[in-house]
Amino acid sequence: MSENSRRATRGGQDGPARSSGMGGPPPDQQQLASLLGPVVRAMGMDLEGVKVAAAGRRRLLRIVIDADGGVGLDAIAEVSREISARLDARDAMGDGPYTLEVSSPGVDRPLTEPRHWRRAAGRLVAVPVGTAHLRQEGRVIGADDNGVTFEIDGVRRSFGYGELGPGRIQVEFGRLDEADAEDRDGY
Repeated sequence: MSENSRRATRGGQDGPARSSGMGGPPPDQQQLASLLGPVVRAMGMDLEGVKVAAAGRRRLLRIVIDADGGVGLDAIAEVSREISARLDARDAMGDGPYTLEVSSPGVDRPLTEPRHWRRAAGRLVAVPVGTAHLRQEGRVIGADDNGVTFEIDGVRRSFGYGELGPGRIQVEFGRLDEADAEDRDGY
């Protein structure tokens, strides 16, 4: 599930819906990524995913974006407007109506790229490690061009990207700093 998202619709109330169904074959996701990547990069963000799916008589175009420090709703709205303008100017989605959904990645997104690991600093992560893919769980201390440093059971350990499988952020409920815990105990 995405942390932030915005939907925009072409056809229906926002424009004339076409009765010709979906207007031909679905657009190629790679071509759409090539078209939209520069728009997203120009706004200081990364295009993390493009997916086209059927949604009744419409197409659903899902775009996932991210940036260092995260992506807020205002940024998502701005990117959505820019992407929509580019798609319509190039008629990239064909003649049929479509729904554009722009969102940030949720915690269920696998950590596979150095930028994903860098953005996960401070988070608890489960990751398969080594050729045996043994599952390790630890807090990401940092990531650089060479790999990731974790704190696992109080010990700092570094792994190269080639040693790591796709990491998964672990949802933590009620994580408290020691100072917060002392304040609660002392009232």
